[in-house]
This record gives sequence, C-alpha cells and structure tokens, in this order.
Amino acid sequence: MRKAFHDPAAEFVLAAERVFGVRPRVLDGSRAVLVGDLKLQLEAGERELWLIERHGVLEHRLAMVEVESDVEAALREAKAKLDG
Repeated sequence: MRKAFHDPAAEFVLAAERVFGVRPRVLDGSRAVLVGDLKLQLEAGERELWLIERHGVLEHRLAMVEVESDVEAALREAKAKLDG
C-alpha cells in the first residue's frame, strides 16, 4: 500500500519560475522565494501566499492570496494583483 501526501511547497519554486518567467532565489527552505525585489512567502501551513516588497532589510507586505488546492493558481492570482 502506497501512502501519498500533498505538499504545496514542494512545487512552489518551480511554479514561481513558470509564472514569473525568471528563476527565483530560494529563501527559507523553499517556503519563500525572491523574484527581483519581491518576496513570495508561504505561511499558515502553506494556506497563505504573501507578497512582500523588499527594500534592503525592510519589508512591506503588499497582499495575501489564499492557496486553495494549487499553488500555481495562487501564484497566477498574485501576479495578476501585481500587474494591476
């Protein structure tokens, strides 16, 4: 009998690269990535995706997107929020 589990963070880095079109810098053990000055961070048991603007050591939380079943869908929603 095979056991399987779902871990949204396992696909997070690859999905971020597909959605944003650049290779992200991995932070915090694949629970956060950096795309330019934007930090994308999974929190609350991978149920929340935070968009955090970084300026040096200062961080400003811009928005939060709920991760329902697909982390890539949440990343696409986050990119749409950023684009306008």
